[in-house]
Amino acid sequence: MSKFDNKKVMPRYYFLATMMTLLAVIVVAKAGYIMSAKRAYWMEVASRVKKDSVAVKAIRGNILSCNGEIMASSLPEYRLFIDFKAIHEAGNDSLWDTKVDSISEGLSRMFPNRSKAEYRRYLQKGKEKQSRRWSIYDGRVDYNTYCEAKQLPMFRLRGYTGGFYCENFDSRQHPYGSLAERTLGTLYAGKDEAKNGLEQFYDSLLRGKNGIIHRRKVLNKYLDITDTPPTDGADIVTTIDVNMQDLAERAVIGQLNDKDVNGLVGVAIVMEVKTGDIKAIVNMERGADGKLYEMKNHAISDLMEPGSVFKTVSLMTVLEDGMCDTSRVVETGNGIYDMHGRPMRDHNWRHNGYGTITMARSLEVSSNIGVSRIVEDYYGKNPEKFVEGVYRTGITTDFKLPLNGYAPARVRMPKKNARGQWLNWSKTSLAWMSIGYETQIPPISTLAFYNAIANGGRMMYPRFVTGISKNGEMLMTFPAMAVPGHEKICSQRTLGKVQAMLEHVVSKGTAKKAGSKAFKIAGKTGTAQVAQGGSYRNGTMKYLLSFVGYFPADAPRYSCIVCIQKKGLPASSGFSAIAFREIAEGIMAQNLKMDVRDAKDEHSIMVPDVKAGNINSAGNVLHSLGVRTQGQPWNDSQKPVWGTGSPPLGDAEPRGDDSRQRGARCQGHGRPRRRLSHGEPRHQGDPQRPRQGVQTESAARAESREGTAMSSDIGINVIHIYIL
Repeated sequence: MSKFDNKKVMPRYYFLATMMTLLAVIVVAKAGYIMSAKRAYWMEVASRVKKDSVAVKAIRGNILSCNGEIMASSLPEYRLFIDFKAIHEAGNDSLWDTKVDSISEGLSRMFPNRSKAEYRRYLQKGKEKQSRRWSIYDGRVDYNTYCEAKQLPMFRLRGYTGGFYCENFDSRQHPYGSLAERTLGTLYAGKDEAKNGLEQFYDSLLRGKNGIIHRRKVLNKYLDITDTPPTDGADIVTTIDVNMQDLAERAVIGQLNDKDVNGLVGVAIVMEVKTGDIKAIVNMERGADGKLYEMKNHAISDLMEPGSVFKTVSLMTVLEDGMCDTSRVVETGNGIYDMHGRPMRDHNWRHNGYGTITMARSLEVSSNIGVSRIVEDYYGKNPEKFVEGVYRTGITTDFKLPLNGYAPARVRMPKKNARGQWLNWSKTSLAWMSIGYETQIPPISTLAFYNAIANGGRMMYPRFVTGISKNGEMLMTFPAMAVPGHEKICSQRTLGKVQAMLEHVVSKGTAKKAGSKAFKIAGKTGTAQVAQGGSYRNGTMKYLLSFVGYFPADAPRYSCIVCIQKKGLPASSGFSAIAFREIAEGIMAQNLKMDVRDAKDEHSIMVPDVKAGNINSAGNVLHSLGVRTQGQPWNDSQKPVWGTGSPPLGDAEPRGDDSRQRGARCQGHGRPRRRLSHGEPRHQGDPQRPRQGVQTESAARAESREGTAMSSDIGINVIHIYIL
């Protein structure tokens, strides 16, 4: 028998169900009442308290050159929208209907992607949807376009009553175009996010912090209330010199486009010796369309076999370990030598090689056999000692550069297993490593090594940024730093011998094309085959042509490396040497400061030659130039005196101790002779003003007074002025 009493329980159940149903009906009815009859009231309440938070973007900081010139800056861009809900709430629907044609016409003129009729249909669609974010144009516009759009009917109304509003964005601009673009870095299009380069590494400092505002409607007017103000980004002060960068790019591009080169990749880096500052860095690469672009930072990321520029490292190791001196003699034979069953060749092997030469000469002529045999003789049974010496030079230092893609140099250390067998080493490894193969060294590491040679053995960290500034105030500075443990990469004795050998490489070795008549250059050439797919025999051979050095050799100020990758022959490092010389001479010319007075000794008298013509007119011109003459300056009231200078004034010789120059005899026609006496140029005003000299064409045959009329200002017409 069931204990459940239906007669007692069921009435209670029905009662509770009825009450809950009634309550639900009341709730639904109340909600319907609020949504229908009271909708307008509650929408008005909502509009009064509505709060829309909007992020306010901070202005991204600038990237500056070493001289404070802007290399990357942010300019405002805008996306344009219409808030049709705001138009409706302001009671401007009828005004919109009357102005929509004018607005459509104006937008069609500004953005020809749509016709007037298409814009009208497009805008009416947004109005029907009562959209609060109806895009006027799919892309971003500049400030001028934004101002033009703001002047259209309806859009010029204040307080959002016209529905027009915009979103601000920053557009990254480079005033110097693509100059050092890969090093400075870029932003992702439309995302305002750093992609690479210094832009990416210092993104947190450059970006700043966004602010927050909210929009509130008060008495049918919208007000922007700042919750958190934006914090603009700081500026990055780089070491790049705009003039040097431009100079280096032009030199590299010129060699890449040379018909004998037709290069694939061109790299150049200029470093200041004392500080390690990178003054210029070039990364040109030929694209599929045949044009040159900066697509990859090859200068810091290309782990390639450097070739003969590594020979300096090898010989420095030999000298520092005290194995021998630069006078050590080595036999190179006819240019081909059997190195553990593998032929090694000098570049002149077709011309019977170099024969017996010294260590110094082996570097001057870049003899593969000479360098490798020296290294083999002293380190053949102990290659670990050689590699330790290479590490000691600092060329394998990890500089931890502030650029993505950077990779430090790799020079492997020989290893043996428990049984004494080589794990990563062969009989030929040492010989080929000594001449720059079986190593992976980026150009920046090679340059840092040679810069240390120029800097008295002190290796400096490559520096790209000197400080962080904001509003003209330096917030942070990054001082020049020497690499710990490599403040002295070798002894002073070894350093002096290496410096002398590098000078001889340019003056009487393989790098004569790098030499300059104006100042001394020291450096080393390098040519290496580029392995493709792990093999040197894979299709058309590629070569890496390099020259690295410093200048002036007797008082180094800058070091520089130029690397060119090309297909096929000719493969001469002279192409890189030419670019190096152009860069070096250009930099030195920019820094050359000469006083005009240095070009004049105490016996020099700068006087002009006077061509045939009106003697009085010539005297007037000379007087204007500050040159003393006999007589008064000529004026229009005086009659012309026609004559010629014989001999030219420049041919006159001073007599005895008299510093004055005798004037030319002026042979007139029908007139008495006049003499112009010329002393040294005399200037009024600034005593530091450069002196000016005047040189004329050779004297022409004088015309008679009755002959062809001559202009009274003939002296002005024929005189050429040279700033001496």
